[in-house]
Amino acid sequence: MSLKIVRRECDCELSESEEQKPKLSIVKILKCKNNDCKAWVREEFAVPGQVCPMCQGPMLRTMKHLPALQKKYKSPSR
Repeated sequence: MSLKIVRRECDCELSESEEQKPKLSIVKILKCKNNDCKAWVREEFAVPGQVCPMCQGPMLRTMKHLPALQKKYKSPSR
């Protein structure tokens, strides 16, 4: 039995969701040391001595590929 590999080329345009994928960059984070907990916090939003916001356990410094944050400006109050 032999396998035949067929390559197809497409001239179709990318869908909107494929065109709008955010660019990822490496971001420093704190993640929970507890293997059963999936919580993490961007280091820029963490406080000194940060504990896990979900299980109150210790946090570990690491990195993660994340999209850049979009800055939202509030209109000045009158």
